[in-house]
Amino acid sequence: MPRALVVVTDFIRPPLHHEERILGDLADVVALDAFSEEALRGRVEQADAIMMYHFLSIGPATIDRLERCRIIVRCGVGYDNVDRAAARKRGIAVANVPDYGTEEVADSAIAMLLSMMRGVAFMNTRLQGRRGEWIYEQVRPLERLRGLALGIVGLGRIGTATALRARALGMRVLFFDPYAVDGLDKALGVERCETLEEMLPQIRALSLHCPRTPETQHLVDARTLALLPRGSFLVNTARGGCVDAAAVLAAIESEHLRGAALDVLETEPPPDDDPLVAAWRTPGTLAHDRVILNPHAAFYSEQGLDDMRIKGSTNIRRVLEGRPPRNVVN
Repeated sequence: MPRALVVVTDFIRPPLHHEERILGDLADVVALDAFSEEALRGRVEQADAIMMYHFLSIGPATIDRLERCRIIVRCGVGYDNVDRAAARKRGIAVANVPDYGTEEVADSAIAMLLSMMRGVAFMNTRLQGRRGEWIYEQVRPLERLRGLALGIVGLGRIGTATALRARALGMRVLFFDPYAVDGLDKALGVERCETLEEMLPQIRALSLHCPRTPETQHLVDARTLALLPRGSFLVNTARGGCVDAAAVLAAIESEHLRGAALDVLETEPPPDDDPLVAAWRTPGTLAHDRVILNPHAAFYSEQGLDDMRIKGSTNIRRVLEGRPPRNVVN
């Protein structure tokens, strides 16, 4: 029986220690280190399985050229960069790795929140640029965290982990998630809101933990930001497309938002002329002092990086051995 071929499209470069340890007796594993779908042409057609990350997308044009692929594993939580419907038409399962970075992303969301709400990043940036006096009054007024309300969009694994961390800090936690099962709020000691519009006026900080779908595309925009109390904070460790970055910049410049921390953007890496990025890089602007940008890194720890590779490879092994895949999303 010929050996199978597993292709890792992007993000992971050789050596492929985890992939070869788990799959090496069944398959040849090749890493392409690609940055665009076009770069896959002529290199994935014979793959029995594909492992992909977030540097590129796979659409119908590529999927229709796959001759014997049985599964595409998106080695991460989000799967908006693979056309699930096109894969389903070809009988190709699409799976994700929903549990690899739960702790890391929740920790990052809370770290960003604390950095803004305690004024840590603001004071550091101001003093580093020799602006203002060496005194706490630069960041006045700050409120005690205990008792303030955090709103969470998406109470899945990561949203739940973030909610528990916020509760440990003494925060009141509200959430909006129309797909969360009844009673989850009771089990976690949080408050369910039936609509986003109901939740936003009640909170001082908003943290997103939802997938990017047509329903959540630009869920946070000028209209929804206006519903937040003046002086609120925004954290996005979910997907860049869930937030309208132009609306965030406008809300920062009007001081309706006191701070915004974004681990993800719609285009990564962003172009230099992106208005939010340009303002963030320019000393003297409000965005420079009040916006935190990270390079889609909230998931990262050495253990988390290992998890996504090991869990993705293990799922592919199941399929190559004739067993059903786990975490199918199409």
